[in-house]
Amino acid sequence: MKRTIIVLAMLAAAQAHAQTTVKPGLWETNSKIKSGNAQTDQALSQAMQMMANMPPEQRQKMEAMMAQQGVSMPKQGSDGGMLMTACVTPEMVAKRQLPLQQKGKCTSKQDEVPGGLNFSFSCTDPVSSGKGQIRFQGDSAYTMTMDVSNMVGVGARNTIVESTGRRLSDTCPPKPAAKAN
Repeated sequence: MKRTIIVLAMLAAAQAHAQTTVKPGLWETNSKIKSGNAQTDQALSQAMQMMANMPPEQRQKMEAMMAQQGVSMPKQGSDGGMLMTACVTPEMVAKRQLPLQQKGKCTSKQDEVPGGLNFSFSCTDPVSSGKGQIRFQGDSAYTMTMDVSNMVGVGARNTIVESTGRRLSDTCPPKPAAKAN
């Protein structure tokens, strides 16, 4: 569930980047995820802790896999939020291509509004839906609020994701060379 929420948050932010005149480069996203359920919030916190405590070899594999997609491994920020970086290339902006390859069957809709976008999405695999808004501070920063409903286990689970994003640099780190099997 944590990975799905992360991907959906980055997907929404990336779609917003592609729909506006943001600058390409390395972007950082800080997301706070609130489920309203103490047990779920604790599980999310434990998942972040588990990622932080991964054995070095496993961490390197995960980091390399994510780097191939142009994103960093999530880490916990000082404010309790989840920090990630994503590369947005000039080609991605021109093609309106997303920095994450969303797995699953999803559709989305964006409506431009003064200062940003309102958006909604629906996925059949994994089953989830949501809506939110993104507001831009120029071409190098944004804020986003998203309400997500997941069908995990028994019944729907609602989660609020509050994110901020900022452009860190003009360039992205080079992608690691893919290893031959």
